[in-house]
Amino acid sequence: MVYFAHMKHLMLFRSSLMLIAILIAVFAFSKKNNEIPEKHIEVVLRDIGHKLLLTTKDSTSRVMPVKKLSENRYQVSFQNEVGFISDTLINLVQRTFKNSALATGYIVNLRNCIQNETVFAFEINNKPEDLTPCRGRKLEVGCYMIEIEFLKKNTFNFFWLWLLIIPVGFVGYYLADKFRKKETPGSVLENKDFIQLGRFKFYADNNLLKREHTSITLSEKETKALKIFAENINQIVDREKLMKEIWEDEGIVVISRNVDVLVSKLRKKLSDDSSLKFINVHGRGYKFIIE
Repeated sequence: MVYFAHMKHLMLFRSSLMLIAILIAVFAFSKKNNEIPEKHIEVVLRDIGHKLLLTTKDSTSRVMPVKKLSENRYQVSFQNEVGFISDTLINLVQRTFKNSALATGYIVNLRNCIQNETVFAFEINNKPEDLTPCRGRKLEVGCYMIEIEFLKKNTFNFFWLWLLIIPVGFVGYYLADKFRKKETPGSVLENKDFIQLGRFKFYADNNLLKREHTSITLSEKETKALKIFAENINQIVDREKLMKEIWEDEGIVVISRNVDVLVSKLRKKLSDDSSLKFINVHGRGYKFIIE
């Protein structure tokens, strides 16, 4: 019984650590799988450039190598000048990204190569209203660069929430259990076989006190008295109550001095734990307190 009582918190601690380790592994694995290979991005963007040229009936000009401008910004340019309608580029980008599952949120800027000015731009953010101004505008033949920026998803990461909840929950449980024992030290523990009194375990059915590896045998009357005190922690127990329940109910007549002797014996047997005290309340009886 003592072994299981000691192992309870250790098992909870190990379980919490194991769950944290599993969540970290899952998070790392999923993050790795969500990364889009650079080569795939380049192929999709070059495909957009190629299809845009085909809409202008140009099947010979080259799409220049895709340039990575920053972590999420890329540039597509052309060998020769090109002219098209703005809706063509908007629809082409949306359709290609949807089919390739490359991105759901992005900003597209069409820039003039010479002045490096934005000719038109649009934003798709997977919301009810995408920003697509300048629809229907005809762009004269010229030198253009397409810059595409992928928007990062600002999603709540439940991994970090769980990583916080698990240890906090364990610590909270440990502290609550510790304070509960401190405030109600006479409460019966989970296995129902003993009563925790400070550092001692009181086995009333066996007339026994245990502290770590030490066992102390109690007499039948000592057991009766300690059980009465354990049921009335921090409360005054009248001498009359002790005399009646320990002796008189069995037909034995005693005097008040017998109570003092019995309490003295209990005080001596519990002396290894300084938090356990028997206080003599003059004219009333005794109070058993656990500090």
